[in-house]
Amino acid sequence: MTELRCSILKNQRGFTLFELLAVMLIMAVLATIAVPSYKRSQIKAQETVLAEDLFQMRRAIDAYFSDHARYPDSLDQLVENKYLRGIPRDPFTRTEDSWKCVAPEPGESGAVAEGGCFDVRSGSDLIGLNDTPYQDW
Repeated sequence: MTELRCSILKNQRGFTLFELLAVMLIMAVLATIAVPSYKRSQIKAQETVLAEDLFQMRRAIDAYFSDHARYPDSLDQLVENKYLRGIPRDPFTRTEDSWKCVAPEPGESGAVAEGGCFDVRSGSDLIGLNDTPYQDW
């Protein structure tokens, strides 16, 4: 029995260097194709999160204006008055304090609405996949 086992082990061979290199080449080609697609899908996911965060914060600003007849002074005021549970993290700057509040502009009569946060923008200086800076979303 041991002689049979020894003869089987002697007849087995490993992979040749050429076979290993061919497998490595195929893996490299597949990785080269997959990585750009993965990065693009990751950016698209971050853009979706940014768009949703902006929508929710703008909705909260509008609700605050409807209830108080003035705009909030900051995003923190929306959290204090429970219009938002918390200030979301900007997916591109990865911080909560990079959001830019836009002050209200004067109306046709020249009067400016009270409050300092009429709109909110991202603090990121990057440009989106649609060639629009995230600050302009």
